[in-house]
Amino acid sequence: MTVSSATSTPSTSSTSSSSSTSSASNVTTTGTTNSTSIDWSALIQAEVNAKLAQATSVTTKITANQAKITAYQSLQTELSTLASGLTSLSTSIVNSLATNAFATRAATISSTGDVSASSALSMSVNSGSATGDHTLQITQLATAQKVIGSSQSSSTTALGYSGTFSLGLAGGTSSAITITSGMSMQDVVDAINAHSSTTNVQASVVQVSSGSYEMVLTGLQDAANITYSPTSGTDVLNQLGVTDSTGAFTNVLQKAQSAEFSLDGISLTRNTNDISDVLSGVTFDLLQPTPSGTTLNISIGADTSQITSALQTFVTNYNAFRDQVIAQSTQNSDGTAASSAVLFGDSTMREIMTQLQEVLSGSVGGMTMADLGLSFNENNELQLDTGTLSTVLSTNLTGVTQLLSAQTTTSSSQLNVVNTGTSPQSFTLDVAVDSSGKLTSASVNGDSTQFSVVGNSIIGNAGTIYAGMAFTYTGSTSQSITVTSTSGLAAQIYQIANTNSTSSGSLQTMISNLQSQDSDMQDQVNTIQSNAATYQAQLQTQYANYQAAIESANNTLGYLQALLNAGSKN
Repeated sequence: MTVSSATSTPSTSSTSSSSSTSSASNVTTTGTTNSTSIDWSALIQAEVNAKLAQATSVTTKITANQAKITAYQSLQTELSTLASGLTSLSTSIVNSLATNAFATRAATISSTGDVSASSALSMSVNSGSATGDHTLQITQLATAQKVIGSSQSSSTTALGYSGTFSLGLAGGTSSAITITSGMSMQDVVDAINAHSSTTNVQASVVQVSSGSYEMVLTGLQDAANITYSPTSGTDVLNQLGVTDSTGAFTNVLQKAQSAEFSLDGISLTRNTNDISDVLSGVTFDLLQPTPSGTTLNISIGADTSQITSALQTFVTNYNAFRDQVIAQSTQNSDGTAASSAVLFGDSTMREIMTQLQEVLSGSVGGMTMADLGLSFNENNELQLDTGTLSTVLSTNLTGVTQLLSAQTTTSSSQLNVVNTGTSPQSFTLDVAVDSSGKLTSASVNGDSTQFSVVGNSIIGNAGTIYAGMAFTYTGSTSQSITVTSTSGLAAQIYQIANTNSTSSGSLQTMISNLQSQDSDMQDQVNTIQSNAATYQAQLQTQYANYQAAIESANNTLGYLQALLNAGSKN
């Protein structure tokens, strides 16, 4: 019988944990999870980016809106410029306050006979002045008195005179001037000139020749004699030869006299050569008398160059707006909108352009823009034929005015139009006066809040449809007056451009809506980004816990492996 040995070779066995093996002589662990082999940041960022993807999409919409806002603002600017340029063509009121192109005046001066018109007269004409032709003859110019004293050997040597005298102009204010013995002729001149702003008398020293000096007194106002009287001490001006023993001036170089002239056969005199009180809004500057038998011919008319300039500006500004619209309508070769045409197909932009084109194709009083020389070239750009315009301005200025501007008339000669405003209206104005004939109120349909009364003026209140309209009333009884207004083509285009470019216009409405959308979307972006940041913090905490758990598991696994290895060795 065979008996087995009491000792035997241990049998080979295997124990695994995460793919580990062991033997009697050795335990080897493979495939152990190591937290340092995981890119936690990449995992977190990938999940956060997934959350932020929505914010990126919204931001793209915001960027697209901002491009539209910029485009709308460009249209808004061009329309505002178009409106501003048309201001002078939109109204045609003629008065001293008018600034429109139709109220601007120009004067031409010609002469009959042997006289140079430009040498004899210059003139200026204010806006709104009455047009017409006049004739002018100048008999004499207004001059100031000028007197001179006797020769003195020096202008700087002390005179030795002490005295006080009064000096001034007739009808004006005199001053007392004191001279002391140590003063020279030049010092006397300086003392006189120190009071010139009060006396309107100026003194000077003229060197007649070597060692010969004379004092000159000059009035600073035409047609007024110099007045002089010694009051105490030495009669200084008498000693200097300016006055004689009677107190009269010794030598009068130029006498004081008024201007004498005739306008349209009416003889007139004035105490100045700058005459602004003969024709309203017109200033004459008389330069020299006109010889007998000669005449200056004056013609005052509308300065049509201002109308031409305003129309040229209109053409430039209209084309600039049109170019903006075309840029927003650009297509690719396949018919799709170009990337720069962010307002492609925009109804607001298209409607404004349509309104402008409809006005340009319209007519007023049987005249059209073509009568002014306005047309479209082969590139559909507005252009102006200045030759055609010049002809119609010289032959039919009234028709041009009606074609372009707003017109306001009243059914009573006692209600005069001062201003039509930018949006002229037609209505019945009820004017009320008190028992003394004083204007008390002006109302429309019983509403007296639309107009304010200041003296005899009736002014449309700001914020109403009558804003800018103004009248003067010369009547003394209450009455109802019909006010009728029409709008020319320039006035209509002004209204379209101005209405759509203001802070309450259609373009601003689109801008405000987009800005409101952007604000809401930016709030969404901020919320998404805030939530993503919170989510990122949560993931960082969560993954940190994962990492800690893995590290703990690895530590436990290492401990178990060590036990197994130790058992195997025993």
